[in-house]
Amino acid sequence: MNDEKQIRLMIADDQAMLRGALAALLELEDDLTVVGVVGDGDAAVELVTQTTPDVCLMDIQMPGMDGIEATRSLRAASPSTRVLIVTTFARPGYLRAALDAGASGFVVKDAPVEQLADAVRRVHSGLRVVDPALAEASLFEGANPLSERERQVLRLAADGRSAASIASVVFLSAGTVRNNLSAAIGKVGAANRAQAVRIAQDKGWI
Repeated sequence: MNDEKQIRLMIADDQAMLRGALAALLELEDDLTVVGVVGDGDAAVELVTQTTPDVCLMDIQMPGMDGIEATRSLRAASPSTRVLIVTTFARPGYLRAALDAGASGFVVKDAPVEQLADAVRRVHSGLRVVDPALAEASLFEGANPLSERERQVLRLAADGRSAASIASVVFLSAGTVRNNLSAAIGKVGAANRAQAVRIAQDKGWI
């Protein structure tokens, strides 16, 4: 097939075996060619400036820069590259965050390869592709109720840090941190900090 008709792909996933398998399966499609594979978000942003792929298949949970932030940075570095999120974590909050960051699609990793290849083609053509079940769940879950600061302190609280320890990281007083944690607990309908972290994680809000 003429190279001009090839859709050039990049794959960003921290699991070496999975990204290798994805690359091999997608290369079997006549109109798809993989121009690079990376294991984290920072490498994805760096490689996209070198290869300018048509579509990047992006995981969400990766070391260093996660897939959401990498999507935002990648789109800024290469506006012509479309991003298709391919993740194990089918959480409504992740879907909204990914779309807000500039992703054109969101599918789960257990989708058949034919479905994934079709999603790549649709995203490349300018369409938006979202897993139907996840789209429905996102509508019912509603938007992330947490502010950026509340998300930040909850993420740090997930490591078991005290308010004082969190305060030293975010350059706030311990009292302000406690206020943010209390607000977050109330917004997600939790009974305590640990439960608030679990709820926010399950919904993809942090």
